[in-house]
Parts: sequence; structure tokens; C-alpha cells
Amino acid sequence: MKIKFCGAAGTTTGSQHLLEVNGQKILLDCGLYQGHRKDAYDVNCCFPHFDPKEIDAVVLSHAHIDHSGNLPNLTKKGFEGNIFATFATRDLCQIMLADCAHIQESDAKWLNKKRKKRGELPVDVIYTKMDVEQCMKQFVNVGYDRPMIVAKGVTLRFLDAGHILGSAQVLLEIEDEEDGKTKRFLFSGDVGRGDNDILADPVIAENIDYLLMESTYGGREHELGTKADDRIAEVLRKAIERGGKIIIPCFAVERTQQVLYVLHQLFEDGRIPEVPVYVDSPLAVNATEIFRLHPECFNEEVHEFLYNKRNPFGFEGLTLIRAVSKSKELNDSKKQAIIISASGMCEAGRILHHLRNGIGNPNNTILFVGYCAENTLGWKIRNKEPEVNIFGEPHKLRAQVEIMDSFSGHADHSELIDYFKAITGPKKKVWLVHGEPTRSNALADAIGQFHKGDVQVAELGKVEQF
Repeated sequence: MKIKFCGAAGTTTGSQHLLEVNGQKILLDCGLYQGHRKDAYDVNCCFPHFDPKEIDAVVLSHAHIDHSGNLPNLTKKGFEGNIFATFATRDLCQIMLADCAHIQESDAKWLNKKRKKRGELPVDVIYTKMDVEQCMKQFVNVGYDRPMIVAKGVTLRFLDAGHILGSAQVLLEIEDEEDGKTKRFLFSGDVGRGDNDILADPVIAENIDYLLMESTYGGREHELGTKADDRIAEVLRKAIERGGKIIIPCFAVERTQQVLYVLHQLFEDGRIPEVPVYVDSPLAVNATEIFRLHPECFNEEVHEFLYNKRNPFGFEGLTLIRAVSKSKELNDSKKQAIIISASGMCEAGRILHHLRNGIGNPNNTILFVGYCAENTLGWKIRNKEPEVNIFGEPHKLRAQVEIMDSFSGHADHSELIDYFKAITGPKKKVWLVHGEPTRSNALADAIGQFHKGDVQVAELGKVEQF
């Protein structure tokens, strides 16, 4: 049995891990690498580490684009097998992959106008919305904790990861024909923090022999617990007192819904003044509708809220915006408001327009509620660089910048250690993925202090036999 690290090794994006067992190839996740435009295109377009036609099955941990975003390209290039995912993950992928294709097509159209004027060749998209529709036909839905044979001698079981709606740990029970042994392999996907405002806690896996584990926040602790309502209320009160706009770059899936749920609670309890709230993201609006269809992912508190008050993610004063014309009106408005818009890393989408119009006003507040990969626009603003480029033009950062890590969907260093310790079994070999090198190394060092098994930081392109 072999594993090859084809993405998210030495970085946090582009999750792709190829498992070879009993003469078959199973791809765990098929995410897009996110970074500088040309680098990202070169990495994503061609699958340098494997031939898509040779993949027998894909098992998808969750719907975030850095885990699912290259699936339409995989099917476009010849993969014909099943894509196994939870019900909620499949529903989210339907809208998220289509949105990703739309962004590619829009960006290419805008870029090609400029390139044509300069006499340059046009750029192409990695996949189109039609490719997405073809890809979605290959999804097979599997409920949590339901065994499913996905390949010869390989039985899949999804365990709730508590990260986003439908997110799962991938547990594979493998009858290895090569040595005749039964092996239990766990891919953590992205690990949630537990005690989430909306989602159930991660399920603890048992009797694990081999572990492929994320390390996004290795060596780093979140400043706040998952439910730091006092701090959230304080930040919002001060921002509202300044009189400007509160701009929240926000991942459209899970983070937007979590922020809406918290705002609903704070307004209802009278802990912050009521101001208009806008969700300016068609994807976030669609995702919010999907959330209400999947109560199997909710914790008990939200279950109760759902049945007693009907809609945890809607309240008076909330406006959901799909139309471009309404988004432009919001951009031009001088009135105070809380604006939630995608994307969370500020690399694409309507948030760029809100930042361009609002970043220079010292009365405005830019509130980050999630992780930003290095060198993204969001990362630069989080680090308060005095000047940043938006749409290719420099803009002075004068707005206030606030960071609320309590909204993070990723377990921090201590929470990852707790997660690791809770997993039972020998964990003979552990590979750490989905983290910048300093983060992965910090987590490997910490685990190595108490764990006797082999702990390695995955290297891109490397093959491990076990």
C-alpha cells in the first residue's frame, strides 16, 4: 500500500493525496491550489503527479474549494469513477464549484480584454460551468457512519469532522492483499474546533493504524475560545460607534452562516445596537439556504433554535443580495452597515469592491473572521501592510483592522494535539499535511514529544509505502 502527496504538502491549499491499494488508485480530495494567478494556473491545470484516467475513485472530505475545487478538471481530463461525499458536501459542491467556474470565466474575460489590447494571447479557464455539471453526475452520497465499499478490499466510513457543514474525517478499513493484513487508515480532512456555534463536535476515531492529518494551525493558538461573545460584542460596539461601515470578508460557506447566527443572538439580546446587515454574495445566499436542509450536521442548541424560532440564519434588518445592481448600490451607499461578502481571503468576488471603496476610510472597520493563506490580499490586510493592491491599483490602508479567531473553523495547536491524543490505536505512521512548513514542523515536534510512532511532515510528490 502506498500514499503519494500530490497537494497541500508544504502549503495549506490544493489538498490531493493518492492512495494505492490492491492495484487501485483512490484520490483523497481534489482541491485547487490557491495563490498567485499564474502559479495557481500552472499547478492546477495539468495534474503533474498522476493521470486522471488512472484514478479509480475519489473520496472527498468536504466542500471547501481547496479540497474540492479541481474535481471538474479531474473529470474533464478523463476520471470516470465515483466521487464519494456526504449529502451536505454534495449539495454545497453543486453551488461552490459552479461559482468557482463562474469566477474563472469572469476573470478570464476581463483579463483577455487587457491582453488583446497588448497583443498577447488569451488565457483559458481550467474548467467551465458545463464541466461542473458533468462532474456532479459522478457524486455518490454517503451518510455519516454508514459503511460503503469504494474499491476492492476498501470500506469507507465518514465521521463528522465538525469543520463545515457536511465535513468528514475519512476512515478506510483496508484488507491489504499484499500482506494479508487489515489496516485502519484515517484522513482527518480539516478538523473542527468543537463547541461550534452551529455544528456538532468532531467524532473521535478508534483503533487507527495510519493517520493523515491536517496541521494548518500547528504551533499557533487562537486568541479566543469558540464562543467568545463578550469580545465579539465589544469589537462590534466600538466599530458601530465609529460610524463607518463594518466590512467582513467571509467564506461563503459555514463562516457566513456562523456570523449570521451570532449577530442574530447579539441583536436579540440587545448586546449591540441594531444596524442593517447585508450578505453580498450569491454563493453565501445559496449556501445559507442549503444549511437549513441539513440539520443532521447541527449541534443541539441550533436544533432547538431551528425548531423553536424557525430560522437561525435570518432576522429583521438582514438583506441577502444576489443581483449585481443591488451590490453596486450598497457600494455607493454612505450609510452605516455591516457588510458580509466573499471571499474570505479577499482574492476574488464582491469583497474586492467593498475593500476598494472602504479601505481608505479610518471610520470603517475590516473584520477578519477566518484564516488567510500567506501572500493573499486578506493576509496582507490582516498584517496591516500600509498599502495594498486591489484590482491592480495601490490603496492606503486607513480603516481599522480587527481579527476574531474565535470564528475559525480550524482547530488550533492545542486542539489538534487533543484531537490526536483522543484518537485510539497505535497510529504507527502519521503524516502531516495542509500546513505551511513552520506550522507542520511545530505540530510534528509537539506530537513527537509524547507519541512513539513515526511522525513525518509530508513532502510534495513523495511516495510512502506502508
